[in-house]
Amino acid sequence: MEVAHYPRTMSGPAASVIERFLDHLSAERERSHHTVRAYAGDLESLRHHLDEVGVGSWGDLTLTHLRGWLAGVSESGASRTTVARRVSSARTFCRWAKKQGVMATDPSVRLTAPKRHASLPDVLQASQAAQILDSARDRTSAGGTGEIRSSDAAERAGGESDPTTRAVALRDAAVLELLYATGMRVGELVALDEASLDETNRLVRVMGKGRKERMVPYGAPAETALRLWRSTGRPALAQAASGPALFLGVRGGRIDQRQVRSIVHAATSAVEGAPDLAPHGLRHSAATHLVEGGADLRTVQEYLGHASLSTTQIYTHVSAERLRAGYVQAHPRA
Repeated sequence: MEVAHYPRTMSGPAASVIERFLDHLSAERERSHHTVRAYAGDLESLRHHLDEVGVGSWGDLTLTHLRGWLAGVSESGASRTTVARRVSSARTFCRWAKKQGVMATDPSVRLTAPKRHASLPDVLQASQAAQILDSARDRTSAGGTGEIRSSDAAERAGGESDPTTRAVALRDAAVLELLYATGMRVGELVALDEASLDETNRLVRVMGKGRKERMVPYGAPAETALRLWRSTGRPALAQAASGPALFLGVRGGRIDQRQVRSIVHAATSAVEGAPDLAPHGLRHSAATHLVEGGADLRTVQEYLGHASLSTTQIYTHVSAERLRAGYVQAHPRA
């Protein structure tokens, strides 16, 4: 595992145990860099607390120490979600430490997390999603000369050629169509290679969390956008070092998450009344529209790559809230 996965300030025996645990997460459990960094930050926070209260060994960690740490985290203004994540990090670490013989017992067994506030994600109306995608398609036929500019478009403002301008418009349209069609995460999208597409069956092979692979269908509009991008747009941006990446930036390298966020932000902010969404907002929107269209939760769970059905159930709440809002607005006796 690369040193950058955890804070460089860690030192001493307690820190070396954390580093062994992070190696385990990265190499054996194949957790993402983002996940490993989150664990590292949480456990460094715990280690710092133990230093302050005079606990020098993980073997001396108790439930009281863990509760004191979390109380301090909460008092510092951390959200319930952050506290709940740190509880989860501590539990996972303590289970591993006990198996490794670092701790004689697991002090986190009776550690409880605060209940999270039920916050519903912002989602697009189906008509807003259609407007965003239609506008992206229209910009490809207009040579990419619309008003919306992603970060790549801004970078080209100094006078790139028209083929490059249209290539970026084709790419942006394909990115938006595929995100909405499949509900995939932004990290999953940027990792796609050309070979990830099964064009015959309109399926895309997605590598999800924990390196779990799933096949997700996409529809005719996404198929058209992808075909135009691959036949016309991608060759205009490709360089010798581009490799197999499906989506490219203007310099020919694999597109990154920052660029995709810029594309989605620019597209959604241009539609009046639409929420300003990140790529995950398109994922929420796609799932919500599936549920509203009658898809069962198990299907949506597989589509999104959720490990637990309980994670998918939030979309039934979103649909219910939208139904309630429409009722209150329209029914004479609401």
